[in-house]
Amino acid sequence: MKATLILANGSVFSGASIGSTSDRICEMVFNTSMAGYQEILTDPSYAGQGVVMSYPLIGNYGVNSEDNESSRPWVEALVVRHLSPRGSNFRCEDTLDDFLKQHNISGIQGVDTRALTKILRNQGSMNGMLTCAEHFNVAEALEKLKAYKVEHAVSKVTRTQPQVFPAQGEEKCRLAVMDYGVTQGVVDSLTRRGCAVTALPASTPAEEVLAGGYDGVLLSNGPGDPAENTALIAQVKKLYDSSLPLFGLGLGHQLLALATGARTEKLPYGHRGGNVPVRDLELGRVFITSQNHGYAVVRDSVDPAVAQVSLENVNDGSCEGLRYARPNCFSTQFHPEGNTGPKAVEYLFDRFVGSMGGAK
Repeated sequence: MKATLILANGSVFSGASIGSTSDRICEMVFNTSMAGYQEILTDPSYAGQGVVMSYPLIGNYGVNSEDNESSRPWVEALVVRHLSPRGSNFRCEDTLDDFLKQHNISGIQGVDTRALTKILRNQGSMNGMLTCAEHFNVAEALEKLKAYKVEHAVSKVTRTQPQVFPAQGEEKCRLAVMDYGVTQGVVDSLTRRGCAVTALPASTPAEEVLAGGYDGVLLSNGPGDPAENTALIAQVKKLYDSSLPLFGLGLGHQLLALATGARTEKLPYGHRGGNVPVRDLELGRVFITSQNHGYAVVRDSVDPAVAQVSLENVNDGSCEGLRYARPNCFSTQFHPEGNTGPKAVEYLFDRFVGSMGGAK
């Protein structure tokens, strides 16, 4: 079946439908990863977005039940150059196309993803409509695209009840994770280090967290514009004012910065991929990281009396991490667990566990 992708700038791409045939309107972004498409599809940070995979062949190793980053996919639409009709891997349980159909995710293949990625890179991320309709009105579609906005995304992806994940092996510390869209990879990275993890709904009051007897708090990754989460920012400020060790990841990094007086901004096309270079200014080393974000903390808005930029993006100099003057408090923009990319920056988890007294 024919499918059509219409961008907010008026560009139209034709191809063949994959997955669901339902119409979709979403924010179109691109990801440069060569692998990890299942982790990308199930990462809550992609809620409200459609993903263009720049690598030309996607789906060649299929999907399985073990690699999901959450209980369900969150990507609205998937755009690929070529979708492999079969999965060739000893862990393969199903094809990517069947996975998309099962979870009602619309998609299109046969698109010149190189040209599409260039548009999004040069003009910035923009809304798009994916349709399988035989006849459609581009002008009407553009009006709908103007009206679309990713809003209240955290409330859509956070869990509704606390969930406990026991430590693997000896328990060294008890940790609260504020679930703004946490991935399973983050939870696993912590439990492997001896943390008994309690994942809490995003709306959990700070007073309840502080009374829970935890050794530290992780502010997780998640989707959407960080600045719209005014209620969450107020609770994060209370956690910051406590003495508990804090570690912010992704959206959590941005919320922590906003809670301490800094500002955030939307990047033209964001950082999404498994090969993004980041410089650790404290160690004087460059690491390749896995990233997925469209917003960043404005470097010049960080009060040097409150925090110092500790990590920076090598490509554009944007803030990738903060080390706070307040004891045992730091944050990073990228994904240290690196389930879709390198794992060299997992030392940040070790640093956090060490700040809670759980170091080996």
